[in-house]
Amino acid sequence: MTEGLDLVNTIPEGISGVSFAAHLCRGNIRSHYATSGGYARISRQVFGRLTNFGVFLLEYDDERSGGFEPLADCPDDKIVVLGLISSKLPRLEDPAAIAARVAQATVHHPRGQLALSTQCGFATDLAGNQLSEDEQRAKLALVARLARELWPDA
Repeated sequence: MTEGLDLVNTIPEGISGVSFAAHLCRGNIRSHYATSGGYARISRQVFGRLTNFGVFLLEYDDERSGGFEPLADCPDDKIVVLGLISSKLPRLEDPAAIAARVAQATVHHPRGQLALSTQCGFATDLAGNQLSEDEQRAKLALVARLARELWPDA
């Protein structure tokens, strides 16, 4: 893993004026995932070796992602985007529950360096996930509303 991370870390070299982000995807095809497990096994290596990346997009939409403790391994100057809104399931998340999860994450990473998103995109392949366009719009509207509420000065 260290050689692979070191290789990925070279991608941004020599490119200025661009912010680079790394998304740790757990699979996203037709509303199914490919893997589960918390980030604790890889957090030190990923956050420690991908020094040329300023943003990490992490999937935290359900219990298979584990807790927020691994965020403590991420340097405070990096932005962590919490993928708390599922792009796989049509049910709209409870805003209070999402706000509570963000508060839990702030114990391990500075609030000002956190952001909110869907856990992944809505379509990894042509068929996409099993959500209607209206359900997708509702999810994105929820992300925007909560982001404005949770980070009013951003």
